[in-house]
Amino acid sequence: MTTGSYIGISTMRPCCRILSSCKSPLLSGFSPPKFNDSTIMGILSKSHHQNSTHRHRYYTCNTQIVGYIRVINLNRRDFSGSDSNWVHSRNFSTSFCVNIGSVRPRVVSLIPNVASDIRNHSTSVDSHVNDTSFEKIYIQNGLNAKPLVIERIETDQSKLEEASEERIETDQSKLEEVSEERCEGSNVNIDNVNDLSENKVERELSEIEKEAWKLLQDAVVTYCGNPVGTVAANDPADKQALNYDQVFIRDFVPSALAFLLNGDGDIVKNFLLHTLQLQSWEKTVDCYSPGQGLMPASFKVRAVSLDGSNEAFEEVLDPDFGESAIGRVAPVDSGLWWIILLRAYGKLTGDYSLQDRVDVQTGIRLILKLCLTDGFDMFPSLLVTDGSCMIDRRMGIHGHPLEIQALFYSALRCSREMLIVNDATKNLVAAVSNRLSALSFHMREYYWVDMKKINEIYRYKTEEYSTDAVNKFNIYPEQIPSWLVDWISEEGGYFIGNLQPAHMDFRFFTLGNLWTIVSSLGTTRQNKGILNLIEAKWDDIIGQMPLKICYPALEGEEWRIITGCDPKNTPWSYHNGGSWPTLLWQFTLACIKMGRPDMAQKAVDLAEKRLSVDRWPEYYDTPNGRFIGKQSRLMQTWTIAGFLTSKMLLQNPEKASLLFWEEDFELLQNCVCMLNKTGRRKCSRFAARSQILV
Repeated sequence: MTTGSYIGISTMRPCCRILSSCKSPLLSGFSPPKFNDSTIMGILSKSHHQNSTHRHRYYTCNTQIVGYIRVINLNRRDFSGSDSNWVHSRNFSTSFCVNIGSVRPRVVSLIPNVASDIRNHSTSVDSHVNDTSFEKIYIQNGLNAKPLVIERIETDQSKLEEASEERIETDQSKLEEVSEERCEGSNVNIDNVNDLSENKVERELSEIEKEAWKLLQDAVVTYCGNPVGTVAANDPADKQALNYDQVFIRDFVPSALAFLLNGDGDIVKNFLLHTLQLQSWEKTVDCYSPGQGLMPASFKVRAVSLDGSNEAFEEVLDPDFGESAIGRVAPVDSGLWWIILLRAYGKLTGDYSLQDRVDVQTGIRLILKLCLTDGFDMFPSLLVTDGSCMIDRRMGIHGHPLEIQALFYSALRCSREMLIVNDATKNLVAAVSNRLSALSFHMREYYWVDMKKINEIYRYKTEEYSTDAVNKFNIYPEQIPSWLVDWISEEGGYFIGNLQPAHMDFRFFTLGNLWTIVSSLGTTRQNKGILNLIEAKWDDIIGQMPLKICYPALEGEEWRIITGCDPKNTPWSYHNGGSWPTLLWQFTLACIKMGRPDMAQKAVDLAEKRLSVDRWPEYYDTPNGRFIGKQSRLMQTWTIAGFLTSKMLLQNPEKASLLFWEEDFELLQNCVCMLNKTGRRKCSRFAARSQILV
């Protein structure tokens, strides 16, 4: 293996600092610099600058320090040790103040002994997941310029120059191709929105769309002068912002898709990279630290006084991993949404270099490590607590909620596409494929209900002790709610909200069912059945404002026991049967996939009549969504972005096809259990294959 030395240079804004647990993880690659040996030795001879310090939870640099050099030992690990106290055994690099000639001082990172094939340093989910010795390229800039992805690091300076020139030419050609493609299929232009990108396309917009784009632009959050996300809500009249002034990973997804569909990729790239950096933050609640791969629920850009001065301030990113959330629940869905958005970025921009980067590959693996860790569970579905997803309050979804399983399946399929397969990752890729196969069978076989299945449950025998039991989860027929018998349509069906031993949650959860369609977690017949049910029960699920987050609402004694008398989740309000316009873009995507854009258009037209007049509420109340939610925030960003994304998806169905998955027949051929069909070693994989109906 050829080794050599590498010096990376990037500009640093003195006014900014990036939150990190006393270390700075890899955020971006850099263009190869042009230094000879004498220059390197001159830099190394500089003395250590005393004003660059590590304080509190921040990685900070004094505003008077214009640059520093960072010497890194590649034999060290950022995540030292495998226990939960890894943050106490950090490795620090050496910093130097540097000023090269008459050129404006810059940040310089010196990385000795870097392998020529940096991908070979990638880690697996198993024994080497903590080995991140390759994560040593440092950035202290707002990611304004497109970074160079370092795939080979040569010792010869001429080779470095050739690699740089080749990458520039490649990027330019890709930019031209994307630009031409957008011109051919263009359908959006925002004259009233400040440019986040030079690649704009033109079409005539309605007044409501122009208003929505203006509001979305006003919600953009900048860090060190660069856009990094959108706030949850931006109502000037709201005097108590609570955490609605933060950038949520979950909430930003529709905003990101709106920007991507309009040709603005920079804000999404910045968001992905900055949240990735926050992944390695020290996370502690009552002296306990969760897994390294946990993504924050949200983050906020704060202005912090510099060295106690009231005149000088600097910006910092302050993440929330659940330690400030109601109930202190970790955001399980944040990492899943991050992976889904990462894939969408590559699909819609054609820039796959981002997902190939070493730091991004590591981030994916850390998230997967959390999700695929062995436990006591007997099922392939993901076990979570109540409030760990969009429904972030107590609503009786603890266990194996449909929303988490659908997002988990989607994230696994994304990871399977994006992971670079090599000796270090082949076991992880195999584990992902096996989990996908098992999860698809489990969900299709046990979560799906229609008239036929409900009638089977109605006739279930209980207390079966046998490997051949029909009622595997010991479900009591008396659990079938009275409303379901008359509500379920003859031609439709849906995936139930939750399944555990002796418990089936028969509520219809919209987001989970829509993502089973988008990700092909359900079969073709099942996916059609979901839309048939929504169409048949339009007044219940769509009503006067799309779409119900769940149906029906918990009422009476059931509401008191399950929600704990939650005053915000009263019947037909908020997460307890409220109507959420942000679900519109996911409904649109599912309808386009199944060849039913007419249903999506009908829902979009319905929402368009009210959203602007009602000032873009967060949610609506009452059984048919007639009233604005009693505690609903106005100017809710993901309501605005969901509407815009839906409009653009309907106008560009070819772009929508990049965001959903078709059936993967290879998964159905993979029998994870490798058992025969007799006795205790019975395998029912054939049942999954037999469910594929065209």
